[in-house]
Amino acid sequence: MEEFKNLILSLSDNILIITINREKHLNALNIETLEEIKTAIQSVCDDRDITGVIFTGAGEKSFVAGADISEFSGVNEVTGRKFSESGQEAFQMIENCNKPVIAAVNGFALGGGCELAMACHMRVATENAKFGQPEVNLGIIPGYGGTQRLTQLIGKGKALELMLTGDMISASEALKYGLVNYVVSTQEELIEKSKEILNKISKKAPLAVGMVIDCVNAVFTSGENGYQTEANSFSRCCGSDDFKEGTSAFLEKREPQFKGE
Repeated sequence: MEEFKNLILSLSDNILIITINREKHLNALNIETLEEIKTAIQSVCDDRDITGVIFTGAGEKSFVAGADISEFSGVNEVTGRKFSESGQEAFQMIENCNKPVIAAVNGFALGGGCELAMACHMRVATENAKFGQPEVNLGIIPGYGGTQRLTQLIGKGKALELMLTGDMISASEALKYGLVNYVVSTQEELIEKSKEILNKISKKAPLAVGMVIDCVNAVFTSGENGYQTEANSFSRCCGSDDFKEGTSAFLEKREPQFKGE
């Protein structure tokens, strides 16, 4: 498995845990880390042995505290666009990954950290987690997809309130708003709950799992007819070996053995 400077990759039972490993910087995302995330997530999509991914942060204080502000010195309109587009590209790769991706959020998930969590397909948080998009405090706005994904997940009114005030919300509030799926007590439970979800999904047909992700993403893709995407994906599933295996197993009252084909 490839080694990175800012990420720790750990594969266990076909689940890849990607840990943002910049604990001294509260796991803030610098440009190098974003590039490593792109490389890591691409390898996930290409590896048939990996059935799911967990993103988390090193230490107990922070999932990802935001973008690395030290790199913002001298940023102008031209370089600012490149910053934004680089982050958006990395997070779109996560969002469009054909394997389920869970953000296991410990501590602060602010700015780019909240945006990373929202790019994942699901979120599990510890009780000490804090979410927010405080970019207005720096005179900028969320640039890695936050204005879009936060609105999609919790609705326009609350999303605008959080982004315009820069306020943080607790894990319990995030659960109430639908920003996270589950809240657990400890960091150990955080990873175990994430694995529990991914292990359940791993028993389903891989082709169908990937297509569900595609179809749900189509809801928010400009110019794409989500219903047509669904019909096309349903058709492809009907022509797959997994469909034949799934229906045969159902009729024969046994567990299906899916191969993703």
